[in-house]
Amino acid sequence: MAEKQTILGRIAQLTRANINALLDRAEDPEKMLDQLVRDYTNSIREAEEAVSITIGNLRLAEKDLEADKAQVRDWGNKARAAAAKAEQMRAAGDEEGATRFDKLARIALTKQINAEKDVASAEPMIRQQNEVVDKLKDGLSTMRLKLDELRSTRDQLIARQKTADAQSRVAEAISSINVLDPTTEISRFEDQVRQAEARVAGQQEIAGDSLEAQFAELEDHSTNTEIEARLAALRHEAAPQITPDQEAEIEEDDDLDQEVADLAQRDSDHEYGESN
Repeated sequence: MAEKQTILGRIAQLTRANINALLDRAEDPEKMLDQLVRDYTNSIREAEEAVSITIGNLRLAEKDLEADKAQVRDWGNKARAAAAKAEQMRAAGDEEGATRFDKLARIALTKQINAEKDVASAEPMIRQQNEVVDKLKDGLSTMRLKLDELRSTRDQLIARQKTADAQSRVAEAISSINVLDPTTEISRFEDQVRQAEARVAGQQEIAGDSLEAQFAELEDHSTNTEIEARLAALRHEAAPQITPDQEAEIEEDDDLDQEVADLAQRDSDHEYGESN
């Protein structure tokens, strides 16, 4: 009886186990879950073995009860037969024979009474054992359901943990990328390239302006030359045609003008000397 109580106590303890509370106290939930699965599996195996032994003993007790009941019936039949034989012999006047069969009837009745006592004491014990076995079977069913739940919970939690770890690694990777963003370096290099291109474009523009200025200066010089040439042509066209005689007169006039100018200069010099 003590063994059956121990089995019931173990089953009750395991079925009342609060998995969430155990996980909250665990440093490594995955290892804790694996250990719980192993403990449940081993406990169920041990409980199944103990329950099977209990059921086997119960079935033996039930067979013994049926045997006791059969003995009750058998000894009752023997007692009735012996009593009937004793009455026949007594009716025939054989008192000695009747007394002998009465004695046999008493022995059979004694055996029947003892068998009835065995039946009476065995029946409540067997009923109690049947109740215990039913509880053990229910406990085992609950333990199996609990084990399935535990395995499912373990798989889900482990999967969630792995997912969380993967997300954490991705977040850390993203964080490190944000800190050392390669696109930032590319952008910086692109800015350097653009600045270099701008410098080259500026130099080319400056060189272009200088070259254009030179061409513009050359073009202006050519234009001035063209203007002077055209002006000379216009002057030539506008100048009157002078004959040789007219040229001689012009030369004489020029000589006269030069003499007048010289005379005016001498007068001016003379007046300036007197004033001084």
